[in-house]
Amino acid sequence: MRKRKPKLRIIAPDPRYGDTVVTQFVNNLMIQGKKSVAYRVFYDAMDIIKERTKLNEHEIFTKALKNAMPQVEVRSRRIGGATFQIPTEIRAKRKMSIGMKWLIKFSRQRSGKGIADKLAAELIAASKGEGGAVKRKEDTHKMAESNRAFAHFKV
Repeated sequence: MRKRKPKLRIIAPDPRYGDTVVTQFVNNLMIQGKKSVAYRVFYDAMDIIKERTKLNEHEIFTKALKNAMPQVEVRSRRIGGATFQIPTEIRAKRKMSIGMKWLIKFSRQRSGKGIADKLAAELIAASKGEGGAVKRKEDTHKMAESNRAFAHFKV
């Protein structure tokens, strides 16, 4: 039996949108504990999104995150000498954190000038159902779909 579940930390909402999801995103974006820099990068990206799309930037961020969140993932499990990829449902919290990490990862890999510009481009693409993070989600779903035959092995 595992140890008890850790106490959930209370995450303060961010100053501009009053959204805890934004704070979580900024925490993932942060490097070497520089939260103020991460906030500046995020808000600059939001300003770029507002400028480029003329739409509500917070809604675009929310939509992008929703489009990047996977519903299922494959987990490796050894059964009788063979390793099977078993599709499993993902908890809501994990869905969100995976989606955030993918958005950040693929925005860092993009070409462009400055991280704010790259992040804005990735968020706009993801909100339209394009971009690296959404592609990764679709690939994950395809893997789960093709390994559906092993779903009865459940981890």
